[in-house]
Amino acid sequence: MPVRPRYGPRAVERSAGLEEEQQRGLVPVRPSTSSLKRLDDEEKEQARRAERVRVGLRLTFMGLVALGLFSIMVLRLWSLQVLHSSSAVNNVIALTTRPVTITPVRGVIEARGGQVLVGNRVEPVVTLSRQVAAQDPSVVERLAVTLGLPLSQVYATINDQQDSIYEPVPVEVGVPEATIVYLAEHKSMFPGVSVTDVAERRYPHGDTAAQTLGYVGDINAAELKALKGKGYTQGNVIGQSGIEWQYEQFLRGRTGVRNLLVDASGNPVGTKSVVPAKPGDNVVLNVDLALQQEAQTQLKAQIDSLAAQHLPVNSGAVVVEDPQNGAILAIASYPTYSPAWWVGGMSTAHYAALTNPRSNYPMLNRAIQGLYIPGSTFKLATATAALNTNVYLPGYGSFNGQTLINDPGNFMIPQCTGLCSFHDAESTGCGACNVTTAIAMSDDVFFYTLGYWFWREQSQYGLAIQKAAASYGLGQPSGIDLPGESIGQVDSPALRVQQHRADPKAFPNTYYGPGDALETAFGQGETVITPLQLANAYSTFANGGTRYAPEVAAEITSASGKVVERIKPKVLGHVNLPASTRGPMLAGFEQEVTNPIGTGYPPYQLTHYSSYYSKLPIAGKTGTSDISSSNPNLTNALYVAFGPTYDPKYCIAVVIPGGGYGDLAAAPVAFKLFEWLTKHPVGPVTPSVPRGQG
Repeated sequence: MPVRPRYGPRAVERSAGLEEEQQRGLVPVRPSTSSLKRLDDEEKEQARRAERVRVGLRLTFMGLVALGLFSIMVLRLWSLQVLHSSSAVNNVIALTTRPVTITPVRGVIEARGGQVLVGNRVEPVVTLSRQVAAQDPSVVERLAVTLGLPLSQVYATINDQQDSIYEPVPVEVGVPEATIVYLAEHKSMFPGVSVTDVAERRYPHGDTAAQTLGYVGDINAAELKALKGKGYTQGNVIGQSGIEWQYEQFLRGRTGVRNLLVDASGNPVGTKSVVPAKPGDNVVLNVDLALQQEAQTQLKAQIDSLAAQHLPVNSGAVVVEDPQNGAILAIASYPTYSPAWWVGGMSTAHYAALTNPRSNYPMLNRAIQGLYIPGSTFKLATATAALNTNVYLPGYGSFNGQTLINDPGNFMIPQCTGLCSFHDAESTGCGACNVTTAIAMSDDVFFYTLGYWFWREQSQYGLAIQKAAASYGLGQPSGIDLPGESIGQVDSPALRVQQHRADPKAFPNTYYGPGDALETAFGQGETVITPLQLANAYSTFANGGTRYAPEVAAEITSASGKVVERIKPKVLGHVNLPASTRGPMLAGFEQEVTNPIGTGYPPYQLTHYSSYYSKLPIAGKTGTSDISSSNPNLTNALYVAFGPTYDPKYCIAVVIPGGGYGDLAAAPVAFKLFEWLTKHPVGPVTPSVPRGQG
């Protein structure tokens, strides 16, 4: 059977039509196998291209981020190494070094002749490292046994965080030599233990000028705060009183620094650098050592003698001043004590002796802190006021050196009710006497009269007596270079108001009447002064009217002798003393000593000073003041004198509270010191180390 062609003419025709329709898009074309394969390959290629684009974008982004971070790191490194290189170095150093302070040797205090009054003694001290103590407690136990100390005491010392943790802790000062040898021979048993030297204060002349020299002690929190920025650290010593306090800035020296190298654990491994400490400067005093010791000896001997007579005497003071410049040549206060008690820790017995009232407070410097009613020594101010103002006295006229005032033995306040009659301390009055005789005899009625008329004529003369007293420095700051000075006061209407405001119960009224004025005129009432003020006032009169600030220190020198500072005389004021004023008063002060009518004549004779008077002529004034209104026999004894009268070099003031009369109790001390000075005149200031160029 013939085969029928698969595609006939119709088929061919149909096929041609389909192709035409497909080309025209009317009929879908079925892809061939090869076409499908080709399409699949194209799709995959496109996907691969898209992936490559995405990967490229991610890499580009990551590269930009990495580039940015790298740039920041480069900038930071540049900043640290270039801009902040010094800061970085310091930070590194701070992490590897630890500063340890080096305490300087404190300067010494010398007398004017170069003798050391306060020096330094080198003592062995056993120290222990805090780090070793923390790591090996057995070392602490062995050390406590070796030193014979309670273990609790050693731990208390170690745990005291006053010092840097890198500084060894001082455990015991002044250890015996045998202990030092034992520690050296058994170093393996005592790691972190060392024996070094420490300088402590020493006082080669015992209690000489103890209150004036003062003492040192560990700095406390309040002092450390007040002295912030001055180079002090916890554990430093600082002057607590006297010259030690006054001249602390010179005596302390300059602290040094040792920069220790430490490892990562903070243990010292070496020393990087050392800035040595600078020793303190020396303070040279105006005080003459031999005169100071003689003043203390004579004062104590007189007080013991008076006490043996059953007088209520247990204290006193002496001041010796150079009237020409205010230099303090001696300053004694009784009772006294040894400043060495403060070294190495105060014992219970010594502390009790310093603070127990029965010991009468030996730390008190009575020469500048004791306040005493001056009695007749105050007549210096009253006479000066009367002669300078020429106060008018009814019946006598204007007052001058020749005016005679009658003293019948008592003074009666005119038109008075109550206490109106004031008697002489002497058994009889001087009769008609002038100011010279009144000073020599210490006549009271004479000065009662002056005081009364100054009070009556206040509108014309004002408070002339009080002003004269102030010009002499009585009841005023003296300016002395010592801390803790008492100021005192001079009685006046203003003082009464001030007292009432301060304590109305103790001072219920403010009245200041004629009786008060009379008492002021001869140094009683509410007037109180210090022995230093008394010496300074008469020094001012002695030199012709220039009041100098009292100066204990003469100069500051370095350890090599170079003058750091000379302490020059300081003029605080002047008192008007024309010849018409000074002449009659000076004659009275001279006759007080040499004339049989003078109150100072008995001790002048009894102490045999009369045989030395020609070598050192003096002028003086006694003073006896009531302490208690209920016990008239309880009195302060005062005496003040200066000489040579023609060219004064010494003014001596002596105060013995409770001693009785000034001529019998206080004057003998002064006369014995003047006698001593005729044989041992005070020499120039000569430090132990020759002066360098200042």
